[in-house]
Amino acid sequence: MRDMSTSGDLDYDAWLQESPLSWELPPAVRRLAVYGPPEDPVLATAEAEWRRAVRAAFGEEPARADNSKEHAPEGACIALGLLSALPEGLREAAQIALAHAPSDEAYAIVPVPEGGAAVASRSAAGVLYGTFHLIRRLRLGEALNEACTSSPKNAWRMLDHWDNADGTIERGYAGKSLFFRRGNIDFDERRVADYARLIASVGVNAVAINNVNVHEVETRFLTDEYLPDIARLADIFRPYGIRIFLSVNFASPVDLGHLPTADPLDERVQAWWRAAADRIYRHIPDFGGFLVKADSEFRPGPFTYGRDHADGANMLARALAPHGGVVIWRAFVYNCLMDWRDRRADRARAAYDHFVPLDGRFLDNVLIQIKNGPMDFQVREPVSPLFGGLSSTNVMLEFQITQEYTGQQRHVCYLAPMWKEVLDFDTHARGPGSTVAEIASGSLFGRPHGGVAGVANVGDDPNWTGHSLAQANLYAFGRLAWDPSLDPAEIAREWARLTYGDHVDVVRTLTGILMASWPAYEAYTAPLGVGWMVNPGHHDGPNPEGYEYSKWGTYHYADWQGIGVDRTMATGTGYTGQYHEPVRSLYESLETCPDELLLFFHHVPYTHVLHSGKTVIQHIYDTHYDGVEAVAWMIEAWRRLSGWIDPVRYERVLARLEDQLLRATEWRDVINTYFYRKCGIADERGRHIYP
Repeated sequence: MRDMSTSGDLDYDAWLQESPLSWELPPAVRRLAVYGPPEDPVLATAEAEWRRAVRAAFGEEPARADNSKEHAPEGACIALGLLSALPEGLREAAQIALAHAPSDEAYAIVPVPEGGAAVASRSAAGVLYGTFHLIRRLRLGEALNEACTSSPKNAWRMLDHWDNADGTIERGYAGKSLFFRRGNIDFDERRVADYARLIASVGVNAVAINNVNVHEVETRFLTDEYLPDIARLADIFRPYGIRIFLSVNFASPVDLGHLPTADPLDERVQAWWRAAADRIYRHIPDFGGFLVKADSEFRPGPFTYGRDHADGANMLARALAPHGGVVIWRAFVYNCLMDWRDRRADRARAAYDHFVPLDGRFLDNVLIQIKNGPMDFQVREPVSPLFGGLSSTNVMLEFQITQEYTGQQRHVCYLAPMWKEVLDFDTHARGPGSTVAEIASGSLFGRPHGGVAGVANVGDDPNWTGHSLAQANLYAFGRLAWDPSLDPAEIAREWARLTYGDHVDVVRTLTGILMASWPAYEAYTAPLGVGWMVNPGHHDGPNPEGYEYSKWGTYHYADWQGIGVDRTMATGTGYTGQYHEPVRSLYESLETCPDELLLFFHHVPYTHVLHSGKTVIQHIYDTHYDGVEAVAWMIEAWRRLSGWIDPVRYERVLARLEDQLLRATEWRDVINTYFYRKCGIADERGRHIYP
């Protein structure tokens, strides 16, 4: 049993800080009533979390108030409970508040007649989420008894871990796995429970614990050799309302079952998966289901047997259906052996071309998990046209919280503004208002399932995320998955106050740094929608031609005359035709295409004038200088907080920011020099660019 506890490290507590509060204990907080089965583990967690928060804030435990179902508690108090168990007075108010809430995980906070507040929900999980909301109010000094109702927009709010059994994490930048070591399921129970607390506090309700690239050891997770220990993990997550998922190897019947085939239409294969599902649910009765990467980047899948993705996903779905499980099937499928000489080949088209012809064929317990963009988590991409392309299929939206292409958690890059742009993007699939948020939730097309998944950014580093400010991305993911209408700046302010305290300058500075960080990173790395200018393999640092002549289909086609990919219907790959009107025409036309995506959709001369009035080449020069200057401003702003932030966290962040400035400067000089050498056009502002 590993002990990774980090007692006394404020970064470890993240946004669940337990420092004493400076204001007087509110009278209602002195007493607590709980309504519901005492044996319910999630309800017990809600009570324990409230007691823990009060004890940390004020140094005393709330006393137990009368929780008779016949009448409301006498006197001011906090009440937590299931709607069905509340006394009549509280139940009536909560029923009215929850009457139109579509999810059983919704919660209502209503005033208690003699002072205080009641948190009520139709489910224990909803009570837990409402309790964490009340804890946020307590820590932020807000009125506890202000009435509100909150229902999650997405049924599934999931974190996908890319953890390997040897303890490494693919695209992990914060240490080793929380769950695995040396080929074994090996974890510190306290650390996993603390992780469950963190993510449940922002509404996460599902976790896939292993990498979608399933290797030999992880393939055996479906066996009795490993399932007892996986069940122990599930036991830790369960009291926080979180269900466990496993990434599975589509070829498992061959690798484990010694069958000659993994053909999804073969009865032997179907029987093997049914037996595997039965075995899992014997160990983990509330197991969530399977996450699958198939026929992608050399992973096995149904294509091997002449079958399609609906055949493969439905076979697994039928095995899970008797137990209430779901299949989450990733749409990240493309030809990764492309010929760079073929200008008509376009990786961006792949997911749409593969999955739209199958729309309507997937079973109701299958969700197609779609990356936010058509390529691979670049700092700037258009929204995937699969959102709106699939109307008769359950879908999930996939974000990458771990900063693979956005700074590897060495750079601060607050991703919530980018995610918000995706969620708010209007696909026009059913006319105006057909946003990605409405599609991902299932509400636009009336689908039974929907959700948002994020590739997790945590490891066993003391501060969870490597860069202390990267915790804001994990926090914001949960908040936006629950409620996509939230404002990223307000989320940043909320996170800053919960994590670093209420000092006005600290909150203002942290919010400013976070909100400036994504535009700054884009400015010094990826001009006008061009991606992939990174070193192959690890994807760190500038390399303008790192993937330009590769098999991966990641090209920008820069030459001495111009740059960009022609993805138009008129003269290019036809990718723009995958969007609904008027989005199709917006991107098709050089006159209307947004500047920030120009080079994703069009090949233009360096002298092409943008809507901003600048030429393409001058924009490249200017933004790369602007991005470096933004990082320098972040450092100066952070330095002014010296003395207002505890020394450990202050020095950690300062070291990362100083390193970021060096890396941003390298990006600026490499990219500007590359394009200066390509076109020979000087910077009109006369700044030094290395020849």
